[in-house]
Amino acid sequence: MSNASLSPLPSADRPDVTARLRDALLGASFTADGLLELLGAPAYAALSRSETVPALRATRGDTPLELLVRLFLLQQPVLHARVSGVLPVDACLESGWLVRAGDGEVAATVDVRPYGGPGGEDWFIVSDLGCAVGGAGGIGNRAEGVVLGVGGASMTLAGLTVRTPVSAALDLGTGSGIQALHAARHATRVTATDLNPRALHITALTLALSGAPAADLREGSLYESIEDDETYDLIVSNPPFVISPGARLTYRDGGMGGDDLCRSLVQQTGERLNEGGFAHFLANWQHVEGEDWTDRLRSWVPRGCDAWIVQREVQDVTQYAELWLRDAGDHRADAAEYQARYDAWLDEFETRKVKAVGFGWITLRRTGAAEPSITTEEWPHPIEQPLGETVRAHFDRVDYLRAHDDAALLEAHFTLAGEVVQEQVGLPGAEDPEHVVLRQNRGMRRATRVDTVGAGFAGVCDGTMSAGRILDAIAQLVGEDPVALRDRTPAQIRLLVEQGFLEPA
Repeated sequence: MSNASLSPLPSADRPDVTARLRDALLGASFTADGLLELLGAPAYAALSRSETVPALRATRGDTPLELLVRLFLLQQPVLHARVSGVLPVDACLESGWLVRAGDGEVAATVDVRPYGGPGGEDWFIVSDLGCAVGGAGGIGNRAEGVVLGVGGASMTLAGLTVRTPVSAALDLGTGSGIQALHAARHATRVTATDLNPRALHITALTLALSGAPAADLREGSLYESIEDDETYDLIVSNPPFVISPGARLTYRDGGMGGDDLCRSLVQQTGERLNEGGFAHFLANWQHVEGEDWTDRLRSWVPRGCDAWIVQREVQDVTQYAELWLRDAGDHRADAAEYQARYDAWLDEFETRKVKAVGFGWITLRRTGAAEPSITTEEWPHPIEQPLGETVRAHFDRVDYLRAHDDAALLEAHFTLAGEVVQEQVGLPGAEDPEHVVLRQNRGMRRATRVDTVGAGFAGVCDGTMSAGRILDAIAQLVGEDPVALRDRTPAQIRLLVEQGFLEPA
């Protein structure tokens, strides 16, 4: 399919009509909360799985909200006479939000999905037809140049972004504009780029319909449209990271070999960040035979940046190929064509000696430290979103530990982080546990094994006594040499601080 198969977009130069449309949508409770109340939790959840039948069944009436859900979210034509009391229909027809569909009906030219902002804002994400439901999977639109709605990846990136007030933010590969929309809440100036001019048009619609300030929209790949002297306090990107044999679909295929697009994006970011600025990326990376994936990712980190790289999932090459072939709907095509495409994916991986593909996130922070910190880890376990404050706190702890040697740690005061619990593991009836686990119920929800001294130390930390004095008291209690205990415990304290179990008082 080509760009010609995509429908014309509404005008981005009619703020009067967009404002009237926004008022009408809000007046009918066409919001995230209103949608959940109308559809019920099961039908609402089914939309995220690209299933529309439950929502269609729940919107068979003629209330204003039911009409709007069918029109803008479920792509169903509705009678002009029925919706004219809800929307400024003639103005929407004139500006291109609606078109006539025959038999006295009108149809939407784009999907509009209600989206609740982090501060309770009522936002609307505009996308191409077939792309609001289920995000990336949509309802089967595979047109080249298509602009997707909100998917799980978009929301993951929005949730892990550090949200502090900044002067300038950059959204690379903006798509439907969700990251730019979030950035507009706390950035004085937002720049959004995309290789696809259709995406820039839709981002303008998303921002306007959500009542957000306009962004500086620029066409180009990666940093092509950014001047050499332009720098930012925040950079975010959900790039077309799929590792594929070719660049068939703009929204997902980067057009570079292997994971070169993600590598290039990360490596070029260092010089674009202001001191203390953050960059957040979602990415895929190759697991190559004979190479440790952490070494591969560490080589991507630009000079002068701290980095935190988290691998959330790993798929073997067959699982990975099947996932993205299904995403494009290729499994519904001719069987021979599907097999040929599947074979092409496996040929690509075999040529590159790729045995699996990792997915996760990469966070950079510009630092003036002589020795930047790079943390790489695998964490496939559940986390608590939004994670932005946890990400910011991670880098604060990096600064603290970089500035404190073991002697300074023993002089410092600590408090136990909130919602940390202790679990003792051992045989039933045993006098002493085999080991003790500290577990977080917030943020990354980490668990770490400690010895009895570490558990006792963490339990006593309330900020009133220095770490050294606490260890002296524990040594006296257990009959151990206090000097030996002071020598061997700082490494455990450092780990507990690094992972967020202990906080400097």
